[in-house]
Amino acid sequence: MHTEHKQASEQTKAQPRPVALFASDIHLKPSLPATTEAFFAFLKQAAQAEQLYLLGDLFEYWAGDDDIPTPYNQRVVDAIRAVSDAGTEVFWIAGNRDFLVGDSFAAATGASLLADPSVIDIAGKRIVITHGDAQCTDDVPYMEFRAKVRQPAWQAEFLSMPLAQRKAIIEGLRNDSKMEQKEKTVAIMDVNPDAISQLFSVSGTATMIHGHTHRPALHQYPQGLQRYVLPDWECESEPSRGGWLAVYGNGDIVRHNLDGSIATS
Repeated sequence: MHTEHKQASEQTKAQPRPVALFASDIHLKPSLPATTEAFFAFLKQAAQAEQLYLLGDLFEYWAGDDDIPTPYNQRVVDAIRAVSDAGTEVFWIAGNRDFLVGDSFAAATGASLLADPSVIDIAGKRIVITHGDAQCTDDVPYMEFRAKVRQPAWQAEFLSMPLAQRKAIIEGLRNDSKMEQKEKTVAIMDVNPDAISQLFSVSGTATMIHGHTHRPALHQYPQGLQRYVLPDWECESEPSRGGWLAVYGNGDIVRHNLDGSIATS
């Protein structure tokens, strides 16, 4: 075993059982089998924790809960259900790809749907959690689109369409989005500092966890504020990407790579 892998393994073994795990932006779809299997392996670890928080974009897209019986989606739902059946509390915050997840998905997985943002208390820490797209306020066209599709009336009308039609519309929107992103700067697609400051202020917390930006990091601010950004997952090529965050009983927050080793960058 390579020395760095041995050290990472020893570090992982030295960690106590986590209270809560956090992951987001896995972007699951049938054409990503390696990423899918990595997520299933992660869920087995999550079943050892007290709580699991999925902070959005678990799926590449979600056309509605009536798509649960699709074989691939059913596998994912069953895998999450196994975690909740093992006694782990599962919590969900919608992302920009899967904001149409609803009560049927919650019932099938055993997950509790949370508002975005939400404030939680874990191991003596008050933490604000969010997907992160609502804080990308510099991307004005996206914010306008987000406001429209999050309206209950829009969602009800969309979900009344046949499933195949919904999927075709989503695929078209995804293609348009990819083209638009080529014209956007990196800064525009990142969170806005003022939006982050405001969320810290209104939540009254010193710790924030979010995904969406695909820029994993720990950001330190004055007055001891900390913002953890979760990584996106992609295991079909080398080097693979992914990982999660763990909160331990003593209050420690640790970023983990896909293999469970401690992330240092």
